[in-house]
Amino acid sequence: MLDPQGLYAWEPKGLAVVDMALAQESAGLVMLYHFDGYIDAGETGDQVVERLVDSLPGQVVARFDHDRLVDYRARRPLLTFRRDRWSAYEEPTLDVRLLQDATGAPFLLLSGPEPDIEWERFAAAVKEIVERLGVRLSVNFHGIPMGVPHTRPVGLTPHGNRTDLVPGHTSPFDEAQVPGSAEALVEYRLAQAGHDVLGVAAHVPHYVARSSYPDAALTVLEAITAATGLVLPGVAHALRTEAHRTQTEIDRQIQEGDEELVSLVQGLEHQYDAAAGAQARGNMLAEPADIPSADEIGREFERFLAEREGDG
Repeated sequence: MLDPQGLYAWEPKGLAVVDMALAQESAGLVMLYHFDGYIDAGETGDQVVERLVDSLPGQVVARFDHDRLVDYRARRPLLTFRRDRWSAYEEPTLDVRLLQDATGAPFLLLSGPEPDIEWERFAAAVKEIVERLGVRLSVNFHGIPMGVPHTRPVGLTPHGNRTDLVPGHTSPFDEAQVPGSAEALVEYRLAQAGHDVLGVAAHVPHYVARSSYPDAALTVLEAITAATGLVLPGVAHALRTEAHRTQTEIDRQIQEGDEELVSLVQGLEHQYDAAAGAQARGNMLAEPADIPSADEIGREFERFLAEREGDG
């Protein structure tokens, strides 16, 4: 494998700010990470990243070489043509930013397009960054399509070697093989190297999985803040407002829809209630119930990916 340092470059000013922050944060920093392009039902992870970047002050600490990692023919970046010339180019960016929460506490955010190639080298580069920047906990997050109703609390599946930070939630299956991702490989390699890592997957109703579902993003954000101690009220408020608006619109569309759709939602509600009862924000699959098998979940992932590729 080629030297991982060839994939990224430090931003001197940002790195200096991190070093100053580390002098005050002896326990180390939290790093959140999410990559666009893989399974992210309901745009769960994308919404969290967008809100964090747009609403919090930050500074770039390291930049990855997107020209090496991104397949432009698979995900063509947009250029704007105005009258007789190209006027703008949406350059892909995959970088590490230093952000501050509402109390001024620093934390890191690694985000951008999922690398198309050199996953092992990329994972090794992330490991180097984690060790250089004194990261005490890395947290990734996304949504997965599940047979659950939108009328019930969003469930979570925590994973990694620090699932104790998200108590009250368990996995709905013992073992499953699903298409891999750079995000999952980074988690796997960090854990192998002895670093603390937590993944949070929100259960998104499969019938809205291809649309923005803010309630899942809000649930993920709440799990992240509880696990890390970060204070992000502005981000939570924005997602909560959007979640209320989206839920109202989904209800309206279902009421105006056909009987088959109404029957589907009612059936999912009965399954949810039988599995979890009245447990608020618990894992709706924690109790024995007629739930999808590991193979069925894997096929649902593959179907979701195929639909995304078809849209592109």
